[in-house]
Amino acid sequence: MENTVTDSRDEPQTDFIYCCGAVTEVLKFGSCQLQSGHRVLFLIIPGNPGVVGFYTTFMQTLHSMFGYRYPVWAVSHAGHCAPPDSMDMVEDASLAAENDVFGLDGQIEHKLTFLRKHVPRETSLVLVGHSIGCYIILEMMKRDPELKILKAVMLFPTIERMAQTPQGKVMTPVLCHMRYLAYLPLFLLSLLPDTLKSGLIKLVLGGIRSLDLAVVKPTVGLLSGDCAANAMYMGGQEMRKVLERDDPTIRKNLKKLIFYYGASDHWCPVQYYHDIKQDFPHGDIRLCENGFRHAFVLDAGREVAKMMAEWIHGHLRT
Repeated sequence: MENTVTDSRDEPQTDFIYCCGAVTEVLKFGSCQLQSGHRVLFLIIPGNPGVVGFYTTFMQTLHSMFGYRYPVWAVSHAGHCAPPDSMDMVEDASLAAENDVFGLDGQIEHKLTFLRKHVPRETSLVLVGHSIGCYIILEMMKRDPELKILKAVMLFPTIERMAQTPQGKVMTPVLCHMRYLAYLPLFLLSLLPDTLKSGLIKLVLGGIRSLDLAVVKPTVGLLSGDCAANAMYMGGQEMRKVLERDDPTIRKNLKKLIFYYGASDHWCPVQYYHDIKQDFPHGDIRLCENGFRHAFVLDAGREVAKMMAEWIHGHLRT
């Protein structure tokens, strides 16, 4: 199933579009335009920050593991990508503000709108959520139950009680009450040349032994303009809105769902794994045994993709 030889099909395409009036980056491996003949699409819903470039190695590996048969796309969160010079952050500022497109609810509608406009309705979806992306997927399932979802893989899911987690207790005051204090240093960082930003990022992440250098460039983009501020605004809403686990939606879609919890995840304590495992004993709910961090894309994108491919290959008619 695995293809380890470098292939021209490993080269992605990046598109910038307006969706719900906000700039959106779409990273695509495989077919860049879906026709009615495309039976299956892998779609990654990122964590926060919702920067698709973080997932490049993960997506590239996933694409090759299935012999390049299925397109693998990732759609950024609205406003989490630095727009090209020809585009603004928002197409219509009043519409974006009215719909709160940068907020958590707006990001959910943003993903549903993207599917309606860019993916044929008959295409079967393998949704892959990471962190808050898992919460977004559950909301998508609830709001549009007719979506043709073959599988939904929930990696390090933050789907409940975020503010009560160890990391949530630290970040809630920052994101909800002191967010504006971070805007000035973020603005000053955005003024630095990209080469200097890149050096600073490598310095900060230098303690990660197997750092995937593919994440450096997207991080530079995150520190440009309003991207980081939009991510912090969304994060503040996560702390306030991600409260009780959505058991009715999980129960209704249990056979489609695979949950993968971290063993030492400060955004999602192991107790949350034990709770959901107890409440849904027949669900496909797994606990990491490999020491992967919550932000797995930093150093384990390839390994997580290979593992995930093993989980779901039997569910795809190849």
